[in-house]
Amino acid sequence: MTPDAQTPAKSLRDFLLDTAERDRPGEVFELESSKMLEVKVRGRVWSKLGAMVAYKGNLSFRREGMLEGGLMRALTRAVSGEMEPLAKIEGQGVCYLADQGKDITIINLQGDSLNVNGNDLLAFEDTVRYTITMHRRIAGMASGGLFSVLVQGQGMAAILSHGHPLTLRVTPNEPIYTDPNATIAWSGHLQPQLRMDANLRTIFGRGGGETLQMVFQGDGFVVVQPYEEFDQGLGGHADQQGKNGIGGLGDLFG
Repeated sequence: MTPDAQTPAKSLRDFLLDTAERDRPGEVFELESSKMLEVKVRGRVWSKLGAMVAYKGNLSFRREGMLEGGLMRALTRAVSGEMEPLAKIEGQGVCYLADQGKDITIINLQGDSLNVNGNDLLAFEDTVRYTITMHRRIAGMASGGLFSVLVQGQGMAAILSHGHPLTLRVTPNEPIYTDPNATIAWSGHLQPQLRMDANLRTIFGRGGGETLQMVFQGDGFVVVQPYEEFDQGLGGHADQQGKNGIGGLGDLFG
């Protein structure tokens, strides 16, 4: 290997300077890197369960209660079979969040609404309202149904993606078809449907992401990632897909 091809070594001082936290006063959410989120907690913030990698200050972490948000939300959880809901981070301090090396994007909601695959929602401010949505038109086709989290109102939310996400425009004259395992978010008012492509199933000889497609119709957008996440999220667990090509979709926040 030539010297030019080798990775240059850094002094300890340079390493510490390159990796030191960078503070932006006033911002509740701040990207320390593309894969690490700094959250300044002054009261309460919601995060994906298990996403904390470090913190400082006087903070407590509590799993969201079964009855959090009222009876209807509790019934939705019971139907969806959620195993790992959100966590509440409360107190005064700074918390650092990450998830499996995924890229993080911060979105500042200003009265907007956004549906996010539950597995791709990293954190949001307490000022943001959220609702777990069961897509009933799809539930009859997919084992466990299809679930997303609708975030809306005012405040910051952080979403996850494997790689740089791509946003596609949905128009009344041109619907968008996506792989459920690569779909991370879509317009708050869109209601996707699921269709099965029997021809693709025949070609590949087994169930796969391509045999199931989410169909977005209307006026809005859909966000996809350059990665098919088979183990969790919209497409369900890998062992279920291997059995019937349609995964269980209940583990929103695992």
